[in-house]
Amino acid sequence: MTTASDVWHIASLSDAARARAAAARLAVAAGAPALERARFLTALTDRLRQCLAQGGAEVVVTTEEAGGEPDRLVRVAVRTVGGPVEGTPPWQFTLTGPCPVRPSAPGHPAGQDGTELAEALLAADEESAAALDRLDELEELVRFHREELHQTNQGVLALHAELDAVSRAQRELLDAERTARTAAENARRLLTFLTTASAVVTTSLDHEDIVRRLPRLLVPEYAGRADIWIFDEDQEPHHGGRPAAAVTAARTGRPQHAADHPGDLPGVEDHPPSVLSPDRPLLCIPLTARGVLGVLTLTAPGPRFDPDTCVMLLELARRLATALDNARRYEQHRDTAEALQRAQLTELPSSEGLFLAARYLPATHGLNIGGDWYDAFPQPDGSVLAVIGDVTGHGLRAAVIMGQLRTALRAYAVEGDSPARILTRLHHLLRHQQPELYATAVIARFRPGDPDVVWAAAGHPPAVVRSPDGEVRVLDTKPGIMLGVPLAYEYEDHVVRIGPGSTVALYTDGLVERRAQGIDPGIDRLAHVLAALSPAELEDLDACADSLLKPMLHDSERDDDICLLLCRTAPETV
Repeated sequence: MTTASDVWHIASLSDAARARAAAARLAVAAGAPALERARFLTALTDRLRQCLAQGGAEVVVTTEEAGGEPDRLVRVAVRTVGGPVEGTPPWQFTLTGPCPVRPSAPGHPAGQDGTELAEALLAADEESAAALDRLDELEELVRFHREELHQTNQGVLALHAELDAVSRAQRELLDAERTARTAAENARRLLTFLTTASAVVTTSLDHEDIVRRLPRLLVPEYAGRADIWIFDEDQEPHHGGRPAAAVTAARTGRPQHAADHPGDLPGVEDHPPSVLSPDRPLLCIPLTARGVLGVLTLTAPGPRFDPDTCVMLLELARRLATALDNARRYEQHRDTAEALQRAQLTELPSSEGLFLAARYLPATHGLNIGGDWYDAFPQPDGSVLAVIGDVTGHGLRAAVIMGQLRTALRAYAVEGDSPARILTRLHHLLRHQQPELYATAVIARFRPGDPDVVWAAAGHPPAVVRSPDGEVRVLDTKPGIMLGVPLAYEYEDHVVRIGPGSTVALYTDGLVERRAQGIDPGIDRLAHVLAALSPAELEDLDACADSLLKPMLHDSERDDDICLLLCRTAPETV
């Protein structure tokens, strides 16, 4: 490595100017770029000015040349004469150049100072111009990059805005989907409840049972309290203790809402809050079928009624009104049929040597009232005919047909016909007069002092006979066809011998038939119950009838009429 040094002494501004000019030539010779030269010279000038203010300066220029290396290093250091001032660090600048650089003193022969300074000034202007050009280029480049950055920022902002819009749209879609899903789930829940509640209220034909069931369905999910105000058909509605909204609903037939805020419920009129429920809204819905049957008053389960729930409640009230109307009509129909049925049942005759007891129990469920009957009447020859029968179908029509058959049977019996002949004539009558109806019947003829009982059956359950010693027989001889079947048929008489004190039980199928078991197990059970009766119970035939019915009906659904006719011959006298 080769090193060369030179020291420039600066004592005045002129020396400083010459030193600057020499340094400029040195920088040019070193091949320094214009901006680097400008930085170098500006920093050198500033340093020289500081040193002159402190008494003078020395500029040390050192050139280092490494063997085999194309570049050379030029170090320019400026120090204050007499050493650096305390607190002022030495100043140094390094230039790197590809060509040989030799430091030369700034001094020149006399007379050339002006020329040198002028050249240095012009050179400084050229340096400044070059620096300014470079600065212009850099400013243009900066401007370009700034514009590019601005456009990039605008693009980023636009992208962010677009992404934000997409995100908002996605959130709105998700919210809409969630709302739709919630609405669909709520609608499904309300529809399921409406179906279930409708099935509960429409399966009963007892209006009191319907009124009991509904509040248990509605409270507490859909109502805090439920009250059903049912009008009496024969009287004006009594308004005492009823909310004003309920009275208005009863009078106008339109749903009413009473609260301290508008309900905004579809098809419902608003009223001020009720004094009977000042804190909770009331929804009063008229129960309308063939007229206003009553009012359903609901207390809100929360601060207000939901509009969708209100629509469901209005529909449920409509179905409730239909169920109540059907129940009322059924009860009227049933009561009329039962009254007609009972009116046609015979008061049992008193006969020497024969004791009679009968029971008629109407169905308590369903429409199966009317059609079952019993009868007993004496004949001119002193015998007694005991009859029991069942007309298919139920209601008023069955009761009317039953009355016609009973009357016809008595008329035929007056002519002295046998049980089989009477059944044959009834069959012919029913087949031609009421071809769509059928009936079953058993006729038994008892003669005083005669142990033989003549009987005939038309599709009816068999009679059961209990002897005084407790032995029980079922008269299971195959019966004839049902009365009214569209076939020509002649019935046969049968004879059974019974001893004194024997009991014969005639009955309809409602006593022994069960849906899950059929009729045969019921007949066997009847025979077992009859055999288990004590002689004391048989003495009182009415009590005996009750003793038979109690064990036979404990598992019955009572969905059919029941007739029981007990015939007991007089015991043998000792």
